[in-house]
Amino acid sequence: MTIVSIHEAKTHFSRLIQRALAGEEIIVSKGKEPVVKIVPMPEARKGRRPGGAKGIVKRISQDFDEPLDEFEEYMR
Repeated sequence: MTIVSIHEAKTHFSRLIQRALAGEEIIVSKGKEPVVKIVPMPEARKGRRPGGAKGIVKRISQDFDEPLDEFEEYMR
């Protein structure tokens, strides 16, 4: 969740819209009081697309898909 002032929202409105479309919760406040939430319209949400995390995920551990020790009793 991100909280921004009205002034900041006016200055960076299109950037905030893109962040909301990406799934981030954006709250606009007047002083210390939250007054508005920027959320996308349901039909405006884009579906998942392959490769969307390209450049974000730097390295995946070799044992990424190995069972966790905490779940050993469930794996029997």
